Amino acid sequence: MKPFTLISAAMLVVALIPADALASCTDPPGPEVQWTRCYHDGRDFSNANLAGATLRDATFQRSNMTKINLTNARGFRAKLISATLTGAVLDGAVFSEADFTRATLTGASLKGADLRRARFYGTILKGADLSGARMDGAELLEADLTGATWTDGKRICGPGSIGQCN
Repeated sequence: MKPFTLISAAMLVVALIPADALASCTDPPGPEVQWTRCYHDGRDFSNANLAGATLRDATFQRSNMTKINLTNARGFRAKLISATLTGAVLDGAVFSEADFTRATLTGASLKGADLRRARFYGTILKGADLSGARMDGAELLEADLTGATWTDGKRICGPGSIGQCN
């Protein structure tokens, strides 16, 4: 094949790739944003709408995500270490193997979320709603579950529920 033909073929392939596939870490926050392997440490995402977003392997360490909408977002292995997610909505989201170490999820809604093998070391989950959440293998070492609605949707974790729902 001639060099010119190879270049033309490559340009045609690039032109046919959907715009979503070329999404960038610099794209503004919005529904269904594609932020795979992006670094957003220390940023302010309070009240942002990231419903349906792809956040695979993304990092949000020490970010303000107060009242963020992460409904149906996909954050496999996302890092939310020391992030503030007070009042956040993660209903139906997939955050399996995500790291929420020392994050604050006070009053957050995690209804039906997939949190399998997620890390919640020292995480504050006071008053969070975990109804229907899948938490197989989740690590809750020193997590504060006081007042949280447990995965069965019925049990409210009592005072002193550290590391487990009492």
